[in-house]
Amino acid sequence: MSKEAKARIVFVYGALRSGTTAFRLMLDAHPQTVNPGEFDFLFDYLSRDPAHPTGWRVNVPALTHDRIFRDKNLQLPTGPRALDGLDLIEFFFEQIRGNAPAATVITLNVHRNAARIVEAFPDARFIHMVRDPRDVARSSIPMGWAAHVYYGVDHWIETERDWEAVSTLIPPESQFFLRYEALFSAWESELKRVCDFLGITWSTTMLSYHEHTSYAAPDPSLIEQWRHKCTMADVALVEGKAGAMMAARGYATATTPHHPTLRQRMQLAIAQKLYLWRFGTRQFGARLFWGEKIARHLRLKRRHSLLVTRMAAIHKNSLK
Repeated sequence: MSKEAKARIVFVYGALRSGTTAFRLMLDAHPQTVNPGEFDFLFDYLSRDPAHPTGWRVNVPALTHDRIFRDKNLQLPTGPRALDGLDLIEFFFEQIRGNAPAATVITLNVHRNAARIVEAFPDARFIHMVRDPRDVARSSIPMGWAAHVYYGVDHWIETERDWEAVSTLIPPESQFFLRYEALFSAWESELKRVCDFLGITWSTTMLSYHEHTSYAAPDPSLIEQWRHKCTMADVALVEGKAGAMMAARGYATATTPHHPTLRQRMQLAIAQKLYLWRFGTRQFGARLFWGEKIARHLRLKRRHSLLVTRMAAIHKNSLK
């Protein structure tokens, strides 16, 4: 394939629990596009290094222990072609393209590191997907990430704050804003707009992704579930944390935003810690869960690596 014919890579950027997986499946169902899933690991271990010829360096040992990297079956170069900078990221891009020779566009889901991506790849293009943070916070609880919406909204804030820091550096023609609520209420018209941005022809196959996956068809009832699944007190706590960012993205507050007192913050913090311990113990078993923590604390690297690998396998099996 010539350089001109290479599939374009576009990043789907949004917080976890923002609908990026369902959207990925819609994209993957299009005959001209491929989306092989989450690729945060491409940038999690990348950092600036003026001494490297590319100006960046990948922490390869840490990368090789990453659960999702292992799951993707990407190959590291060997022998004289050992790479560990942006050249390694490009090497991965070529493998991803090679796995989808007929694709015109390849989209990769990422949930963080927007600033790092833009700095390393100034010409990068993005679909920025946003969901109401009150729903993101609520849906983070059963995932085991938070005991309360007060903490469940944190990763949404971090993802969006990272985006705010660099969005003005991305040319308007290189970014596309997609709201979860619009996609799930008017999916055909929204997907047509997405196709226009990607420079591909609209295909009805994007609407049939659920016929070949474990995910259901787009369901408008998933919009604004916080209205009947959260108390107003909980909503006020989320809006106290994220109110300004919500307003900037077109989400109106429903309460008088509340900022917890010191005592309330302490109670929330204790509940959060206990919840994470209980959830981890249920998911992995007490021996594995606490064994990993002890091995990490004692810096037993080989033992810790073995336990992390076992936990990764259990976590993978629990995913939808």
